[in-house]
Amino acid sequence: MTDHIAWEDPFCGEGNNCFRLGTDPQGNAYIAIAGAEDHYLTDTREALRTMILDIKAGRADHPL
Repeated sequence: MTDHIAWEDPFCGEGNNCFRLGTDPQGNAYIAIAGAEDHYLTDTREALRTMILDIKAGRADHPL
């Protein structure tokens, strides 16, 4: 159940899937394909932040 996760608005890369980032009250970070938030990856906020910054900077392909 993802009721405890506060999801941000979807981020859609050009030609890629849209994904969403979220956090919970304990500070854990989550990432999911928009519309499929029940199936998510979780890691530390810093790890996911680094991955997203690399994607946005073009150093990595989309993760999902």
